This record gives sequence, structure tokens and C-alpha cells, in this order.
Amino acid sequence: MSESRGRFEADLLVHLLGSAGDDSGCDGGFAVLAEYVERELEGANVRDLLPAVAAHLRNCPACSDDYEGLVALARGPRVN
Repeated sequence: MSESRGRFEADLLVHLLGSAGDDSGCDGGFAVLAEYVERELEGANVRDLLPAVAAHLRNCPACSDDYEGLVALARGPRVN
């Protein structure tokens, strides 16, 4: 993805979901959770890109559990 397209998408999501200090809510966070996890695993600072989702994940145990499960799934099985 090009940097300008990525910035556009991030700006659009902030516009739709809120900015720092806001909370995206369960529906807003769930709508972009896969993208949030994918970008985080790529090394992006998702707390800056999607601050409202990050705020929601800090405050909602159910969504936080979904997030942690998706991260574990995306990382794949652990080899012991």
C-alpha cells in the first residue's frame, strides 16, 4: 500500500471512528479490528493511527479478548 493511500485511509478512519480521547465503541472497533491487528503486526503504531479503537480496547474487556484472540490467530501456532 502506498504511503499516501495509507495516510488517507488512516485519516478517514479517524474521521469515522473519532480521534484521541474518543472511544470507537464496540461496533466501530469491531469493524476495523482485523485491519488494526494486521497493521500492528506489520509494525505500525496503531495507537496513533486509530486512537479511538485503541482507547476502546483499553476499556472493553470483551473487545480486548477478541483483539487478543485475533492477534494469537494471526501469529499462528507456537512451536515449543
